[in-house]
Amino acid sequence: MSKWKLTDEEYEFIKGEVIHLLEYYKIKCIPVSGFEIAIKMGIKLVPYSTLSRKKHREALRTSPDGFYAEENGVEYIYYNDIGKSYERQNMTILHEIGHCVLDHTGHSQHEEDEANFFAKYAIAPPVLVEKIGAESPEDIYEFFDISYEAAIYAYDYFLSWQRRHNRIGRYTEYEVKLLALYQKSA
Repeated sequence: MSKWKLTDEEYEFIKGEVIHLLEYYKIKCIPVSGFEIAIKMGIKLVPYSTLSRKKHREALRTSPDGFYAEENGVEYIYYNDIGKSYERQNMTILHEIGHCVLDHTGHSQHEEDEANFFAKYAIAPPVLVEKIGAESPEDIYEFFDISYEAAIYAYDYFLSWQRRHNRIGRYTEYEVKLLALYQKSA
């Protein structure tokens, strides 16, 4: 875990980018699929299992989970599908989409923190956690198809969001957009 924290402005910007992405590509299904988003974005998904032995070793040296690359104007997300759960693969792909959407150019810890938050927010936005009436991490785990560990973090984040939301008494503009997007699919 990083010792650096993003600023409130950075968190808000990333939340807005996630909602814009979901709106733009008309992503209306829960659980959110990084695979679907990447395909709609035109990003080629490359599982590690399809790589030659040499390229597989190189990919693992780059990242044990996955990475984003652009080669000759084509965007790729390489992801480790060997011994990794669907939930882990999906979160990795969302993380790498975060790098792409946020125009990251390096591998700084700050960019990693931003991409981590992007994936976390995309997979289980608190306003949708509220919409399903989640009362525990188990509800999030089952509904959003994420790992139990991620569900615990999502539930803690939801409780923090809920306290802030109750104080303010209204949804943000991007939360209203997200609710409208999912309302259309209901």
